[in-house]
Amino acid sequence: MFTKENRNVSRQKRHLRVRAKVNGTAERPRLNVFRSNKHIYAQVIDDVQGVTLCSASSLDKELRDELSNGGNVDAAKKIGELVAKRALAKGIRSVVFDRGGYLYHGRVQALADAAREAGLEF
Repeated sequence: MFTKENRNVSRQKRHLRVRAKVNGTAERPRLNVFRSNKHIYAQVIDDVQGVTLCSASSLDKELRDELSNGGNVDAAKKIGELVAKRALAKGIRSVVFDRGGYLYHGRVQALADAAREAGLEF
């Protein structure tokens, strides 16, 4: 039977397999997603230099008042829009999507779709 710890270990293994193939560069950085039960986080990362270029999460001050729950699909959509807005402000138009070992479904898909609609290409 799968416990919470076993599921997270399996997710981390999937994430490492994906990370072996997906790398972010300065021209096309990596959009990484991490979700917990209460919150969702997104980062745009340049793996060559090892630098986070911009990020957004459901804990950000500008969204904290708007969100009643940081761990649902509505919050993921707002985070996707916010990270895309911040990336476009830094001149980043194209990214590589890294789902973090999660299924491309629900909150992860909502974040990706909202980022695409806000102008990011991936």
